[in-house]
Amino acid sequence: MPRNGKNTTAVALSGGIDSLVSAFLLKQQGLDIFGVHFITGYESASYRSDPQPRIDHLSRMLGIPVHAIDIREIFENRVVDDFVNTYMSGKTPNPCIRCNREIKFGVMLDYARSLGAVRIATGHYARAEKTESGRWALKKGLDPRKDQSYFLGMLDTSQLAQACFPLGGKTKNEVRRIAQKNSLQPFAAKESQDICFIQGISCQDFLEARLHRRFESGDIVDSNGKVIGRHQGLFRYTIGQRRGINCPAPQPYYVLDIDVRQNRLVVGFKDELYKNGCAVANVNWIVPKPDGPVHVDTRIRYRHRAAPSVWTPSGENCAKLEFMTPQAAVTPGQAAVGYQGDTIVAAGWIE
Repeated sequence: MPRNGKNTTAVALSGGIDSLVSAFLLKQQGLDIFGVHFITGYESASYRSDPQPRIDHLSRMLGIPVHAIDIREIFENRVVDDFVNTYMSGKTPNPCIRCNREIKFGVMLDYARSLGAVRIATGHYARAEKTESGRWALKKGLDPRKDQSYFLGMLDTSQLAQACFPLGGKTKNEVRRIAQKNSLQPFAAKESQDICFIQGISCQDFLEARLHRRFESGDIVDSNGKVIGRHQGLFRYTIGQRRGINCPAPQPYYVLDIDVRQNRLVVGFKDELYKNGCAVANVNWIVPKPDGPVHVDTRIRYRHRAAPSVWTPSGENCAKLEFMTPQAAVTPGQAAVGYQGDTIVAAGWIE
């Protein structure tokens, strides 16, 4: 039955420690909460055959109602298909960022609102705060080792206004202690670091199974176009990769480019990896879009140390990104996320 409370909050419950503690903390605050658990179709075979025992267990452990939503078709269309298409275009996708925007703060948020929630909480280590101007801002989590704001950079201000991140001000060690003290037992003892829909196989094996064909070997060429070896399928590689090239040289080779059209892997030495900038597409300005260049510190992948840079709007939703110091492995398909201090200014896809 739909709720009507102005503080009703839905919690995205995966069954992991972070989502469990998020729900626990909100319940401790006396809020009216319920859980939402989504089914992607990529869970274990035993779970897919009967997910209800897990859902019931979550409900009993937290003492809240838990609703399940089957998103298999939407997840395929919006996340998995995009992942495959991005790889096939020679880019390296980031499905977690797309899932946050399209699924958790898209489909799941809409479902939660249909049940009476005014916002949805997740276990991300980030903060959504309302500024003095009334505009919502997205900030880093206070634990620098766990901050996940990078993965949320494509959320727009309307999504941030309906977001809640209970762990934004906590460290991972604090969260573990809360879970242990209150007998919150996650389903998996170890947190997965892999893409949720690729488990136990390589990315290339997943793509080959998905597309029902094997990828052909092709030439490995240096930055001058000279053939120096053979690759065993382009989709075993990403920009900046060192391992698996297996071409003798005075110094190690790194992947510089993935040429899908000619089925060639372009490699070079480490100093050739560095670029002064790139184009950024589908830019999401969380702050008001500037009229001219804006100085920020930019991360070009999750574990990248943010680098001083300038974003210059170009066109309706594009920008030119220039680094003050050249950066290695600027990878098309990944997200560039610009910060001022601990606040995200903008995010977009590297071209």
